[in-house]
Amino acid sequence: MNKEPIAKNELNRCRKKGLLSPSAKENLRIYWYKFSRNKLSVLGLFIVLISIFLAIFAPVVSRYPQHVKEFVDYEKANLPPSASYFFGTDIFGRDIFTRVIFSFRGALLMSVIVLSIAVPIGVLLGLIAGYYNGTWIDIIIMRLTDVFLALPPLILALAIAAVLKPNLTSSMIAVTAMWWPWYTRLVYGMATALSKEYFVKNAELIGASRFHILFNEILPNCLSPIFTKMALDVGWVILIGASLSFVGLGEQPPTPAFGQMISDGARYMPDLWWMTIFPALAIAFIILGFNFFGDGIRDMLDRGR
Repeated sequence: MNKEPIAKNELNRCRKKGLLSPSAKENLRIYWYKFSRNKLSVLGLFIVLISIFLAIFAPVVSRYPQHVKEFVDYEKANLPPSASYFFGTDIFGRDIFTRVIFSFRGALLMSVIVLSIAVPIGVLLGLIAGYYNGTWIDIIIMRLTDVFLALPPLILALAIAAVLKPNLTSSMIAVTAMWWPWYTRLVYGMATALSKEYFVKNAELIGASRFHILFNEILPNCLSPIFTKMALDVGWVILIGASLSFVGLGEQPPTPAFGQMISDGARYMPDLWWMTIFPALAIAFIILGFNFFGDGIRDMLDRGR
């Protein structure tokens, strides 16, 4: 008796009933279990959610939302931290806590815009160069990438931002221009190795298009490292943006920005220490949160764990 048709029918029956693959809810439980095993990852998620909440609801959380605009109250200038002003006031009498909260908006907006542009560009170039490994396409893309990677990232961002008008948009352009090569280099290595695998060769043999091979065969196998790097890069993008703001190439007064506030407060150290310390702690807070969160994403997507 031929048992092969019976086995195939049984296999199809199990697939229809969902007995061979876990449901979406079970997948989420598995991902959450992997993520939550590291308590620091949960802490990072909590910090990320707080940062997003503060950025969105800053006018509601703040007691003095008018202090983010042109505002002067010399009678309440240079006040230390108190119940009325949690982080104290600056030399113009503006509430530093309010300005720190509103700075989360610009910082997170920069990271979202920069990564939304840099990641697709870097991933696409890395996929193409890796798949066409050894050809003139590979040589052109990777030599251009090497040129950008050879330049110190902060110096490159400062040079680009110095040419443009100092504002948040110029900072985004400068950081984006220096960020895409890292994703090109990351994806290039994985795409080069994956292009030699049997499933890619089989797709080529059956006549699959280059588009299908790049985005349906190779790219899905690169997503885990890409998402992990994105989560870790949010903090670094914010740090580079704060560095540009520190030297006056980011958001301009009276709009609050982390780097700008630290730069202004550094002139009055150590007497008015709160003008510098609290914005610096806010940067450390958000960078630490996204780093912990990125570690959790790595653990969650690691199939070997």
